[in-house]
Amino acid sequence: MRIVVTGAGGFIGRELVRRLAAGGLAGATSEARIVAIDEALPPESLPLGIRPVIGDISDPALLDAIMAEPIDVLFHLAAVPGGASEGDFGLGWRVNALATLGLIERLSRQARPARMVFSSTIAVFGVPLPRDRVDDETLPLPTLSYGAQKLMMETLLADHARRGTIDALCLRLPGIVARPRRPGGHHSAYMSDIFHALAAGEAYTCPVSAASTSWMMSRQRCVDNLLQAAVLPAERIGTRRAFCLPALRLSMGEVVEAMAERFGPEVRERVTFAPQPALEAQYGSYPPIVTAIADGLGFSHDGDAASLLARALELTEA
Repeated sequence: MRIVVTGAGGFIGRELVRRLAAGGLAGATSEARIVAIDEALPPESLPLGIRPVIGDISDPALLDAIMAEPIDVLFHLAAVPGGASEGDFGLGWRVNALATLGLIERLSRQARPARMVFSSTIAVFGVPLPRDRVDDETLPLPTLSYGAQKLMMETLLADHARRGTIDALCLRLPGIVARPRRPGGHHSAYMSDIFHALAAGEAYTCPVSAASTSWMMSRQRCVDNLLQAAVLPAERIGTRRAFCLPALRLSMGEVVEAMAERFGPEVRERVTFAPQPALEAQYGSYPPIVTAIADGLGFSHDGDAASLLARALELTEA
């Protein structure tokens, strides 16, 4: 079995590669070949037995090299995220659209269709979101270039799945926490930064209100779901190839309370809320989410705020 991961040096990609190397993909033999692709892959970050490929995913020569041998499972995580693609449309278009198009075009030529797990995004919905809930029938109307580009790729992959050329599955990921505290193009970075700051005993000024609500998932649970997507029988998936994953809907106040329960009541005193209306409108006004398709296929969220916190910070769960 040949498994390829694009964006393997990223926050989710590193954990996915680690789990794959440890035999985390059901049905994969010990002889499975795992290829990790990114612009930078420090050797110390890769488990033994992983083949690194360093380069720009939008380079046609790199895409040709990736496809030199048939692929059984492709996890396509490489992307320019929301804030970065909004600030540099050309870069976002080149990576999120053109590079993905090149990958899809080449993959569709395989004699045996590969399973492609595509990391899409809840940004396909745009704002304002419906007030009552978002479910599998909610119409995607992106208001960010990132969401528009991901939605285009979802549509193309659904067509390839219909035609039988790529066995694609597009997972609309919620906010994945807790990402490292460094510039990464994520306008929603506050959702991760608050975890790190409060766990470190620091004061934190939150750019959205305590009542603001978002959909969150830990990196560990995200990788669980990616691995689940790779092995689902095609006949179970049906015609809907793009859908949201189950996620916890938490207010920032609930996040602070979970932190206080874990690290002590003084946590509450270290948080100041200074809402930025535009930011809260985009990332902090999420209604309940209903994920019947994903639930029926066995995908899951973290369970509760305490479990999310423990996994997000890689702590021993209480």
